[in-house]
Formats: sequence, structure tokens, C-alpha cells
Amino acid sequence: MKLDLLNGVLFTGGWAKRGLYFDVVSDIFKKVLEKNDVGHFFPCYAICLGFELVTMIISKDNNILERYNASYMASSLQFVDDVSIKGTVFQRFPPDLLRKLSTDCLVMQNHKFGISPKTLEDNQHLSSFFRILTVSADRNDKVYVSTAQAQHYPVTAFQWHPEKNAYEGGSTMIPHSEDAIQVTQWVANYFISEARKSSIRAPVEEVLDNLIYHYSPTYCGKAGKGFDEVYIFA
Repeated sequence: MKLDLLNGVLFTGGWAKRGLYFDVVSDIFKKVLEKNDVGHFFPCYAICLGFELVTMIISKDNNILERYNASYMASSLQFVDDVSIKGTVFQRFPPDLLRKLSTDCLVMQNHKFGISPKTLEDNQHLSSFFRILTVSADRNDKVYVSTAQAQHYPVTAFQWHPEKNAYEGGSTMIPHSEDAIQVTQWVANYFISEARKSSIRAPVEEVLDNLIYHYSPTYCGKAGKGFDEVYIFA
């Protein structure tokens, strides 16, 4: 299995919530948990759709998600009361940047679904798996969980898009300030620091044979959809 070539997994944003894609994500997430259960540290980031799919998988309820009006909007992140950021993605953020996350619109939201804090906490499977780190509000002031961390696994879930600040220019709603770029960098740094804890040391040649660099991206930034480059697999 190609997971044995990796030191971690990232579930990206998107739209597919059923069919083959859901089945593949379910299988991979199961393997992520299994690897950690047997003592092989193996981190996972779940972003936007990734968060939604993981929520469905853990809750065992494919209809648990709620509707939100948070497409193409910048927002802040509100840390929940008395939350400890020790051991989380936010642990190494500079204090000033951490404060600005709560006061400035430094992150990009782009979703029509999500989960409310109450729904997460009322679901036994979810509340025993995740602890809520931050919440945010959509255009109608409807609050949703924006960042969650697994209590016993190296799994972090983001309803927002930490990657877009630095790498996507197609939408004017994506924050590109210096502070916003730092958010992207610190989130990336944490994931890499977690991946370094993995004991997997795959054969170099096998890794090189499977890199994305064997494919060529297509420029789509001019379309203004928020994706500067995409990979098209025919």
C-alpha cells in the first residue's frame, strides 16, 4: 500500500461526499487510526471537505452536517473558553499572531456545510474523538466548529483553508497580508513537525517513482475560481 511510503496524510478541500471518493477517504482514515493504534505515529490533516468527511466517518452519520453560508469569505477564529493550545497546531504561533487570529480576518472560509459545536458535543462518537479549538460564524452569524483536534490521535481538522493564503490568488476574498501568510506557514510547519515523528523510512527510489512531479499542473488562475493550478488526470 502506498500509505507505507508516507509519513502522514492530508485530506484536501473539495465537494465529493459520497461514492468512490468517500469510500477511499474512509479506508485511508481507518488506516491512519490503525497505524497510530499499533504505535506508528502517523499524522493527519483534514481540511474543509476533509473535515466534513472525517466528521461523517467518525459519527457514523452521513447526514450529520448542517448548512452554512460561508462560501468565499474571510473570517477570524474564536478560541473556545479555557482551551489549551499546548500540543496543537496553534502551539508555536507567535503570541501577537495568535491574538490577531481572534480579531482580524486572517483565514479563508469556503464551505456550504459544517457542524455546530452543539451537534459535535451531542454526538458521543465525535465528542469522545475531538476537542474543539476554535469556532467561527458564517454570514448569518450561525456558529460552526472551525478547528478541532483529536484527543488521542495526531489528527487536526480545519473547516477553513490554511493553504490558500500563500498559494491561491484567484479570489479576492483570500487574505494575503503578511499575517495571513504567516498563518499558512505556521500551520504547514506544524504538520511537517508531526510528520517528522513518523518512523516510516520508505525506499528513496520507490518514493521518487510516486511523486506528483511526474504530472504537470494546468494553470487555471485566470478563471477566478480560487485555484491557481490544478492537476487533470485523464
